[in-house]
Amino acid sequence: MLVIGLTGPSGAGKGEVSDLFASFRIPVMDADKIYHQMLIPPSDCLSEIARHFGPGILLPDGSLDRKKLASIVFSDRAELDELNRITHAFVMRTIRRRLEYYKNDGVRAVVLDAPQLFEAGADKDCNILVSVLANKEDRIRRIVSRDGITREEAELRLSSQKSDAFFRANSDYVIENNGKLEELLPAVKKILTETGALPL
Repeated sequence: MLVIGLTGPSGAGKGEVSDLFASFRIPVMDADKIYHQMLIPPSDCLSEIARHFGPGILLPDGSLDRKKLASIVFSDRAELDELNRITHAFVMRTIRRRLEYYKNDGVRAVVLDAPQLFEAGADKDCNILVSVLANKEDRIRRIVSRDGITREEAELRLSSQKSDAFFRANSDYVIENNGKLEELLPAVKKILTETGALPL
């Protein structure tokens, strides 16, 4: 089974590329969705996060105060590393179980959509690595619009992530997503064709 790792910095438009892979009937595992599902209380993952960061990162109903946690981790690299250490362990256990399921089910190829692919060590589970990049201004605009945060908060978030140069150096394919959606489909089809991942 071919495992295609799909990653890239926040705001690059990776979701659009992920949707295109899915349009070719390639199963997509979304690491962010898995993580968010794990935060629904009661949750072992959420409990471990609260033990480290304190009960102040929880809302009155016991759910995660995402803005509060973000204000902590995106201003302190050590705290971000600790959050990643906790969450990656939970997410990767689920991902590896699903990969085993797909493999046993005879699936030809699967996409692992993970913004923290390298940080989680998930690149080692992939045969092909694809990074989606976009120019910085487009990324900032998308993050501000998507997450309802300020430009300064978006820039702080981007500063905590790996550089474009890192993604280029460590990927088998790079897809440039600078607003021309019609250019994304040929790029995805090229990857699937060259890797033999197109369904029969």
